[in-house]
Amino acid sequence: MLKFITHRPLWLNIVIGILLALIIFAFFLLSLKWITGHGRSATVPSVTGKKYEEAKALLKKNGFDLEIQDSVYVDTMPPLSVIKQFPEADEVVKSSRTVYLVVNRSEPPVIEMPNLVGYSYRNAEMVLKNMDLRIGDTTFKPDFAKNAVLEQLYKGSLITAGTKIRKGSVISLVLGDGVGKREFAVPVITGMRFGEAKAILESNGIIIGAIVPDGNVTDTLNAWIYKQNPERFDDQKRILRIRSGQTMDVWLQLEEPVKDSTKALLPIQE
Repeated sequence: MLKFITHRPLWLNIVIGILLALIIFAFFLLSLKWITGHGRSATVPSVTGKKYEEAKALLKKNGFDLEIQDSVYVDTMPPLSVIKQFPEADEVVKSSRTVYLVVNRSEPPVIEMPNLVGYSYRNAEMVLKNMDLRIGDTTFKPDFAKNAVLEQLYKGSLITAGTKIRKGSVISLVLGDGVGKREFAVPVITGMRFGEAKAILESNGIIIGAIVPDGNVTDTLNAWIYKQNPERFDDQKRILRIRSGQTMDVWLQLEEPVKDSTKALLPIQE
């Protein structure tokens, strides 16, 4: 091998070496064009809104690879549908380029139910929207706080804060309507069991305020009411009146109080 190289003049070997280098470089340039697909381009098809399998077939048919970049949840789109693509539709790019997809999750993620009690309706609505929960029916019940959330319901039942729930679930709200317009004489509930009186008051929109049991009371529903506020009569024996949405305070004891014959258990409405 050395004799083959050395028996020729040095200048000839240099010329041969330069020619070989040029041939190798030219071959590299030609092969680089083939390897990188230079000069070959294609238009990215639109797959946004399509099902993932449909989008995959369409991209493969047009010579593109694909990769799921992320998955999010959008309740207005079908599960496993394409929410976003990159490059975008109708862009002209190199053929065989990878198209990245953002796909809608097949199941909504689980979150914790927020505590909306006490919020205004507007604030509660914003919280639900930010957490991807939907607001359902709104109903009203007597309460001083007008349009304040009194109860939060899921599928017709009370739902407490922290309960696991899926995004997109529908939450119904019970709101206060302010002090009610119905006005009637203050009922006499002293001498009644608390459970019975509570049902009567709530059915007429009167809210139980403070509950003050004696120290030996353990079952409030079966305890006896021996004092109420407001009373039925004022100091001049005039009948006091109350509205739906207002409150009554009660004091409870174990023993049935002695009934005052001057204070008959009058009905709640006159």
